[in-house]
Amino acid sequence: MAFDGITISCIVHELHDRLVNGRIFKIAQPENDELFLTIKANKEQYRLMISANASLPLIYLTNTNKQSPLTAPSFCMLLRKHINNGRITAISQPGLERIIHIEIEHLNEMGDLCKKVLIVELMGKHSNIIFCDDAGKIIDSIKHINVQMSSVREVLPGREYFVPHADEKLNPLTMNFEDFKTFLLSKACTLSKAVYTSVTGISPIVSESIINDCGFDSALPPSALSEDELYHLYHHINNFMEDVKNQQFSPVIYYKNDNEPVDYSALKLSIYSEYHCVSYQDMSSVLEKYYAQKNAITRIRQRSADLRQVINTALAKSIKKYDLQAKQLEDTKKRDKYKVYGELITTYGYTLTPEDKVLKCINYYDGKEISIPIDPTLSPIDNAKKYFDKYSKMKRTAIALGDIIKETEKETKHLESISTSLDLATSEDDLKEIKEELIQFGYIRRKSSDKKSKFVSRPIHMVIGDEYEIYIGKNNYQNEEISFKIANGNDWWFHAKNIPGSHVIVKQKSNDGSDLPDQLFEIAGSLAAYYSKGRDSEKVEIDYTLKKNLKRVTGAAPGFVIYHTNYSMMCEPKSADEIQSLIEETSS
Repeated sequence: MAFDGITISCIVHELHDRLVNGRIFKIAQPENDELFLTIKANKEQYRLMISANASLPLIYLTNTNKQSPLTAPSFCMLLRKHINNGRITAISQPGLERIIHIEIEHLNEMGDLCKKVLIVELMGKHSNIIFCDDAGKIIDSIKHINVQMSSVREVLPGREYFVPHADEKLNPLTMNFEDFKTFLLSKACTLSKAVYTSVTGISPIVSESIINDCGFDSALPPSALSEDELYHLYHHINNFMEDVKNQQFSPVIYYKNDNEPVDYSALKLSIYSEYHCVSYQDMSSVLEKYYAQKNAITRIRQRSADLRQVINTALAKSIKKYDLQAKQLEDTKKRDKYKVYGELITTYGYTLTPEDKVLKCINYYDGKEISIPIDPTLSPIDNAKKYFDKYSKMKRTAIALGDIIKETEKETKHLESISTSLDLATSEDDLKEIKEELIQFGYIRRKSSDKKSKFVSRPIHMVIGDEYEIYIGKNNYQNEEISFKIANGNDWWFHAKNIPGSHVIVKQKSNDGSDLPDQLFEIAGSLAAYYSKGRDSEKVEIDYTLKKNLKRVTGAAPGFVIYHTNYSMMCEPKSADEIQSLIEETSS
């Protein structure tokens, strides 16, 4: 989600409610393009983070802090001189621009009341934090922009401040249909792009969502719409903006794959209806949570890249080895033909002459004539022996390959299970445990600096009511732990059928052996479906049985089990967060 005008409107609403009439207690500049303002308001202390980072401009309230440099930058010192202990009188947004004005009253050196404005521009690579006097003259900015850097506007001390490109888009809060139609039809692009390039504050995703609500194809050009259809689109934009006008925001984060955030929004978007939606009280919480989770997932993926390469390389070798072995085994299936050749040469070899290269005779197994290649340099007995030897060699090869192929199958399944574990990893401890398994089975050499890790991460644990607990293993070691250390004989065990995935254990605290509620079977099955290789399927077949029916596989990797008594059901994959949300909604 772009940090668009609607999101900023939501943030401004929050900041206005909490910070107006508050005093700026502390000013820090931990990064070259970042400010932290500590504000005391309404008997509370707030920390406002403002970032003009070109790749990720942000503003939100936070409880966290960052260490500041020993020597404060000049811009920070200037702000401390002018507005430290200043009172915030207003926080506003011009139109739906990606701009925030923070108006501040303070006393100067002479004790006179003065007004200043801290302008936060959150416009991608053009983001800036600009400090102006009450006449709109720039005192200083966190980034200086000269004429060589921008021909549109200079941002330097002493210059007049103005908003660039203010007349290139329509204000959705005040626009009329005729202007909207004129702007839209002047665009030679897709309908989606025409909307977000014509209307201030609307991001590409919001544009797609509004067009989706209208039932139009966003890839069509605006000229493909009739007058009525254009008015229908205009009406939908107006309806969407009513919540913005009335400040009726509903901040949300959309998730897929359990804890992987897809996007956030100040208002719910129909285009994300397929994703799991989590609501929050304010936009600051959304932004802080979203980017913290996004950064954590990015960091995990970066850290797991080497492990994934090891697994993918080993898996590719194992699959290639299996294909070659399967082909060799297929070739040995014709061994019985050579046994028959040997027997027929032994029976009819007396009819051969020294010049014969083929023996034609009746195959007494099926009564049909058969042609058998003969080496004229060998006697009939030696020809028969050659075919018997070939048959015996192929038979020995088939027996040996049978065992080898089973080992290769086991290795492939093990590597696939580790690959699935890597997809489920959510912390660095999970990665350490996966790495330890790869070391234990010889895929990675242990460095002298590496210490052996054992169960450094924990399985997912859920409490369902007062009576039940659910454990979900995220890797093979955790699967082994929950199935053979945590689970008791009468606990229920769930797993996706014939594909790699998590073991799911449902424990009953009373442990009296009574049956689980039907809903709990469905919940556990959905969790087993989600935490498996089939998580992207609509339905996954799940095997479930009592723990006492499980047996470890001799010589197999941890977490591999066999069972002969089980039930099966089809389940829709659902994450732990989705299940928890459904339980909370049901209980409320």
